[in-house]
Amino acid sequence: MQVLIVYAHPEPDSLTGALKDVAVRQLRADGHEVVVSDLYAAGWKASADAADFGEVAERNFMLASGEAYAAGTLAADIRAEQEKLLWADAVLLHFPLWWFSLPAILKGWVDRVFTCGFAYGAGGTAIPRYGDGILAGKRGMLVVAVGGREPSYSERGINGPIDELLFPIQHGILYYPGMDVLPPFVAHGAIRVDDARFAELAGQLRRRLAELESAEPIRYRRQAGGDYDRGLRLEPGREVPGTGGFGLHVRGR
Repeated sequence: MQVLIVYAHPEPDSLTGALKDVAVRQLRADGHEVVVSDLYAAGWKASADAADFGEVAERNFMLASGEAYAAGTLAADIRAEQEKLLWADAVLLHFPLWWFSLPAILKGWVDRVFTCGFAYGAGGTAIPRYGDGILAGKRGMLVVAVGGREPSYSERGINGPIDELLFPIQHGILYYPGMDVLPPFVAHGAIRVDDARFAELAGQLRRRLAELESAEPIRYRRQAGGDYDRGLRLEPGREVPGTGGFGLHVRGR
């Protein structure tokens, strides 16, 4: 497989950085081709603005990004990342969970790279989404370092269930343009990790990466799969019994 790792941490010797190194070594040892986008090392510009578009006539910001994409006038760094996404069979986002979300630099990567006309459409531009789209058939997975212990990110945990915290990233960023999203790899207790704990985490990550091609993705419902009405609300009776909230958008077996 061709694997793109998008890595976002300012410290190379962080747990996130160390797990990224484990992933690169293991994937290459398993015969995969790996490219790493190290956002901090590259000095990635996080703020999307009109300077990204070149000369375009459209004044609506969102539609201007689509005009620039179609015209080939997007900034060179954006075009390079889009080419990496098109090249990749699998995309891994390696990041620490900061304030219940992505680090700003990684959110900025999404804001700038997932442009109109590439990852989504608007203004009459019909681009499939939620299970279909330009990245359909590719696999996506999060590798996330979390400071708190696992119980605090459970159903009754004070921080909320980790699957719900990651839903906007997994469903709203990876699945939206079509990727098959694998269950995340979450390293809890990232504040203090001794050698024994790191060896354990590294072994767990290697085992997950060994299944990168074969693991079953999260069974999100396709927008075009017949489960939603014209207002994109789940049709009554299609929910898995006992589910609610974000869980409504995951199919049963």
